[in-house]
Amino acid sequence: MKNLKQVAPGIRISKKGEATIDPKVANVLFDLAIKLEEPTDLPVDVEHVMAAVVMLSREGRWDPQVALDANDEDLVRLLLPKVKMIFSQFGGKIGEE
Repeated sequence: MKNLKQVAPGIRISKKGEATIDPKVANVLFDLAIKLEEPTDLPVDVEHVMAAVVMLSREGRWDPQVALDANDEDLVRLLLPKVKMIFSQFGGKIGEE
């Protein structure tokens, strides 16, 4: 587990881009996906949210020590453009689907 980088508490990513998510964080990602569906008018799922969080982390726009919170409106605002970009540039596909 040494080669995993923390993106947020309970979420780690390998150098190959493979994510490890603690079960307690999965519910938060699911709740965020539901919150993002309406303002984006897109079928957002947990993988889209996870990808958006990783993008924010890589850009230095999310502190890896701060837990994700589905009720954090600032987080939702940060995730919105990333999720939209995933759909506009990649057709909503994450990884090797």
